[in-house]
Amino acid sequence: MKASPGARSWIAAGVRHELLTRALPALRHDMAAPVSVMRMGLLMLRRQVAAPTIDMAACEERVALIDHQIAELVSAVRSLRDWELATDDEGITRRGLVVQCVGLMRAAFDLHGVRLQVDEALTVDADPNAPKWPSGASLRYLMLGALGYLHDTPPDVGAISVAAEGEGALVLRVVAGAPDATDPLAGAHRAPRKLAIDAIALQSLAEDLGYVLTIEHDRVRLPLAPG
Repeated sequence: MKASPGARSWIAAGVRHELLTRALPALRHDMAAPVSVMRMGLLMLRRQVAAPTIDMAACEERVALIDHQIAELVSAVRSLRDWELATDDEGITRRGLVVQCVGLMRAAFDLHGVRLQVDEALTVDADPNAPKWPSGASLRYLMLGALGYLHDTPPDVGAISVAAEGEGALVLRVVAGAPDATDPLAGAHRAPRKLAIDAIALQSLAEDLGYVLTIEHDRVRLPLAPG
């Protein structure tokens, strides 16, 4: 039976949920880290205030540290809006997209023995005049989906490379090879997954978001403009 439009939308929503679940550990870390620093700063501030002689310069330094961490925490909480498809965003540059998505998944992939190799052109300092592509939330889900597909599907994934193609696309490829055997824990932290991102899941996500991806067994081409 052919899936109805409503069913296809639910499939795409399920894929987005799985991708968000995979990214949550990194998002949670970004929000928890400032809290830890603030707690330490408050502890030091209490000790300084309770001292017989108050060092005002040290107190001001602690207050400034706490204020900075609060700003970091607020920024991390606000970034959760970036995952909402219905929210209008200012778009995202190609480099910004790669940096965000690779940063979210690098630790998890490393634990599985899969390296992420990013082309040097996508790691240099940002060009202030670089074009911003609309629908940053959609592109983030698609980039994470492509990474997940190449991570889950081909056997013996040693690494995944990310490179620019032309002015408006990314190409992600599997670099063949067994996972890093030098790490005895490679793959040990990976729970059995029934929700692997396969070609059908990635294609359903792309169609729902209005993009045309080229999906091969060990390669995905991701255009940055809807098609």
